[in-house]
Amino acid sequence: MPHRYGKKYREAASQIEAHRLYDPQEAVTLVRQTSPVKFDATVEAHVRLGVDPRHADQMVRSSALLPHGTGRTRRIAVFAMGDKMREALEAGADIVGGEDLVKKVQAGEIDFDVALATPDIMGQVGRLGKILGPRGMMPNPKSGTVTFDIAKAVRDVQGGRVEFRVDRFGIIHVPVGRVSFDDAKLRDNFATLMEAIVKAKPSAAKGTYVRTVTLTSTMGPGVKVDAQQAARLSAG
Repeated sequence: MPHRYGKKYREAASQIEAHRLYDPQEAVTLVRQTSPVKFDATVEAHVRLGVDPRHADQMVRSSALLPHGTGRTRRIAVFAMGDKMREALEAGADIVGGEDLVKKVQAGEIDFDVALATPDIMGQVGRLGKILGPRGMMPNPKSGTVTFDIAKAVRDVQGGRVEFRVDRFGIIHVPVGRVSFDDAKLRDNFATLMEAIVKAKPSAAKGTYVRTVTLTSTMGPGVKVDAQQAARLSAG
């Protein structure tokens, strides 16, 4: 283990067999036990898929409603008009606006973590693609963030809905909870995510779809999960 890693990291990594593929339950337990930091670290899943995201018909983008949430509080912005603005506020959105909010974001004011929108305002919100897109925050119908049922969308985000999409290397990175979660809650969240990823498989994808799966905590070592077992996980 290179010495550029700290002592706590090296101690944590020593508990993991580097070339072993762990079953999902073992991996969940191990990723919690090997967190090297004092704060309540986030647990993330990194899933490499057998797709080429340069081709539109192999893009993977969707969302999953984690049954136990992510353990993080996220500020929600809603782009809407008329009664839908009131609905969003009553549902608990932090920031609600129409063209005024679009202009604020264009000016660099991005005081939120998740953006939702109603379809009738997407003509204006579309101008924010170059700003919100690289941040993974651009509202999109495929991920459920563009909808007229805006109150439900706000509640889903508060309840633990996470969006995911492959990056240019064909990898998905998604938080699935915190190390303070017990094994059962983390396993449920991880299973829910994997089920959603498998369901989102594009018909153009050929060969093995779920290639590699790794669970890791903030600043912690990665735990390699048996990809075949992970792909068969069921949220039920």
